[in-house]
Amino acid sequence: MEEQFILRVPPNVAERIERLLNETDPSSSEDKSLDLSFSEDGRSGTFVIGNEHFPASLLDLPCVVESYKTYDDNSLIKTADIGQMIMVRESGDAAPDVIEYRHGLTPPMRDARKRRFRREPDLNPELVSRVEKDLLKIMARGTAENIDAEAAEQEVEENARGANKKVAPKPAPKHDVPENLTNAGEPDRSDSEESDDSV
Repeated sequence: MEEQFILRVPPNVAERIERLLNETDPSSSEDKSLDLSFSEDGRSGTFVIGNEHFPASLLDLPCVVESYKTYDDNSLIKTADIGQMIMVRESGDAAPDVIEYRHGLTPPMRDARKRRFRREPDLNPELVSRVEKDLLKIMARGTAENIDAEAAEQEVEENARGANKKVAPKPAPKHDVPENLTNAGEPDRSDSEESDDSV
């Protein structure tokens, strides 16, 4: 199983890394070494390329990114789920104050944590407590404090009366068929005995 992460670096550092990876003889380059080390907290560290040191931070992405590999440019094989990113900053840039990165990797995922994931609702603790007490009273066959008991009883009685006054459905009109038009020798069949052969 491979362990993967995303390394996001400033543009000038990206050019140096690309140049280092493309050279056939890396010993001739001034950027011979790449190093990444983290402090004890595991979230902040230092990225070294050549003789320059850059501050780095380990951030959690807002969603999991899948990584794929191909050997024949035809079939893709999933190699890892990536949930973290190492962000390398310029020396003067401030460190992020949170460990959760608010953007995704692509432009449609900009500000993904705010737009795509629901925040916790801001609830008044007194309101929650009052609603909880009212629910417990209702479950104990009582009434809530802010509901008029007489009005609730009248509403229940009206609903009960309305349920007793159901209107009986009118019987369907019967069509009289003269006896001379019925099939001779066959008994008359009711609707329930007929079968639908059209299916």
